[in-house]
Amino acid sequence: MTDLNILHLEDNPADHELVARTLGRSDLSCALTLVDTLEDFQSHIEQGRVDAVLADYHLAGFSGMEAWEWLRQAQRELPFIIVSGAIGEATVADAMVRGVSDYVDKNRLARLPAVLQRALDFHASRQAQAAAQAELAESRRRLVDLTEHLQVSIDRERADIAREIHDDIGGSLAAAKLDLSWLARRIDEPQAQGHIRAALEMVEHALGASQRIMRNLRPAVLDQGLMPALQWLTQTFAERTGLDVRLKGQVLAPVPPRLSMVVYRTAQEALTNVLKHAQASQVSLDLSDLEGVLTLEVSDNGRGATAQDLAKLQSFGLLGLKERAHGVGGWLDVVTAPGQGMTLILSLPLEGQSAQDWENNE
Repeated sequence: MTDLNILHLEDNPADHELVARTLGRSDLSCALTLVDTLEDFQSHIEQGRVDAVLADYHLAGFSGMEAWEWLRQAQRELPFIIVSGAIGEATVADAMVRGVSDYVDKNRLARLPAVLQRALDFHASRQAQAAAQAELAESRRRLVDLTEHLQVSIDRERADIAREIHDDIGGSLAAAKLDLSWLARRIDEPQAQGHIRAALEMVEHALGASQRIMRNLRPAVLDQGLMPALQWLTQTFAERTGLDVRLKGQVLAPVPPRLSMVVYRTAQEALTNVLKHAQASQVSLDLSDLEGVLTLEVSDNGRGATAQDLAKLQSFGLLGLKERAHGVGGWLDVVTAPGQGMTLILSLPLEGQSAQDWENNE
């Protein structure tokens, strides 16, 4: 086992010898270094590996607690044990409150090895916990990056599919419609006219369907602005479902295209959830940009949901929306209760977004 490097802040050589003997008789393998000034203490901490600190409370011209405060300010986390004469319960309690690991009375040095071992174990446990939390945070960051990458890829693929539908399928259907119209003007036979009209209706229906699919894949209406896009979305949703859908609010600040897409997709998913699960008759959307935060609230008068309902598999739609919001530095909240409807609140910070950021996010 590698020796532990223990720094002993003590101005009495005799007391240092007692501590060294006590640790030497224990199962701990220690290299004990004596320092008697605050400057030497700081130098050893900065220059070498130190596993723990043993410090007298009263030293010539300063206190062991000054060394502890310096450690804290330097953001050095080490086991720090006060090894001193009787200093009073209040002083010990104050030292413990301020974060020192423990206290050992010089008249009871037999306790020191066990106290030191406990402090080392606790420190190792805290380091392992901190490393696990850092790893979890890094994993979370990678997950957010992956989610954002996947979402960007999905949006790009949707745009490509919409473009192909417009250029290939839309163009072919438009050409077929022209040819059918040409035939309708030149064929007088009634039965043939009936087939031509039926074919024209099917082509017209296919054109409408392709346009609807293109808008769902890549809402070109967003090019006209976020509010016009939401107006079109809520109007078509109301016409299709028969629900009372109301949109209010205004946005005065410029909204980056990336944020506009997040708001639009959130509104789209929220309306879909209302139709599938809420059993509502009325939905309201409120958009604002107060205090540099773009906020969308979607509320319904439906049946609401319990915590268990939100935890069910269908709530993965909400998880996806939360990840999308996190990807642009925002957050998503859900307020609901059984029989009291549901309110979804999307908040996206606008401040700190430069024009260059917007260009990069397009």
